Amino acid sequence: MTPNLTPTVIDSIEDLEARVGETIGISGWIPIAQDRIDQFAEATDDRQWIHVDADRANRESPFGAPVAHGYLTLSLLPRIVIEAMTFTPKKTGINYGLDKVRFIAPVPVGARIRGHVALRSVERRDAQTLQIGLSVTVEIEGSEKPACIAESIVRYLV
Repeated sequence: MTPNLTPTVIDSIEDLEARVGETIGISGWIPIAQDRIDQFAEATDDRQWIHVDADRANRESPFGAPVAHGYLTLSLLPRIVIEAMTFTPKKTGINYGLDKVRFIAPVPVGARIRGHVALRSVERRDAQTLQIGLSVTVEIEGSEKPACIAESIVRYLV
């Protein structure tokens, strides 16, 4: 599958339900620069040297360079999903939680990542609420292993 230049547009609940089990789309590439890592470290108070001290990480880290926080990668899931798909009946979306998250490979500073979004489930909670299960695989450009695999739950108000 080639990456979407624009999100996959899904125009109805029935169309969304028909796509369960399918890969819906792929986001664009997201650069992971040191300044993004530093800003995340400041926002979360996670200033571990493996992320923010380039000199030390280059010398002592098993990765040979600074790496992004796993939770930084995870925090990009909303952007990835928005770039991969648009559900037009949605008034708003709410992150409801995660079923499972695994950080498979570190994301080195300077890498680019993108997400492959698959639809796991659609559940009608009530007349105005859908619960959507997504599987997002975050790949690192040029790497055989993904950075992260996450099963995300989103509630859409329609």
